[in-house]
Amino acid sequence: MLINLTDYFKNTEKADALDVEFNSESIDLGYIKYPVTSSGIYRFEITNNNDGKVKILVKGFSTVLMPCDRCLLEVERKVSVDSEFVLDEPSSYEESEEEAEAFLNGYELDSDLLIHNELTMGLPMKVLCKDDCKGLCPVCGRNRNEGDCGCDTFVPDPRMAAIQDIFNAHNKEV
Repeated sequence: MLINLTDYFKNTEKADALDVEFNSESIDLGYIKYPVTSSGIYRFEITNNNDGKVKILVKGFSTVLMPCDRCLLEVERKVSVDSEFVLDEPSSYEESEEEAEAFLNGYELDSDLLIHNELTMGLPMKVLCKDDCKGLCPVCGRNRNEGDCGCDTFVPDPRMAAIQDIFNAHNKEV
């Protein structure tokens, strides 16, 4: 949804609270897409700061489907947005300035892009289906949460590899 901010920049007494529905099916990071299973209404509070700037408060949440980092089981995670932005009047930006917000095109605020960016920043770094997730077997790939697969998962100490080579060489000569 596009929100025209012209009145907010021109009128010092202009203040509104808008409810915006986020209509995206996924959070696209370029290399992976996380499906959005449910999305609430996002509250935008837009006010003029009396100094030529507009303040925007955004609050809301969406539920995103993400894989567990250990066992790859799909898990729903609630991602909240609680952000504040103070915007300069778009005419004050020069063409080459990097300060211009990506979600602001002239006086038009793209609420979907703003919410998408904030959800992307709010995604958890580590996702686990449960705190004691056992993950996948490194040998056969079975989910260890569903039971033991019986694979030999002994990993020799790499610091002892040189001594193991000596033992292996000695046993071959006998």
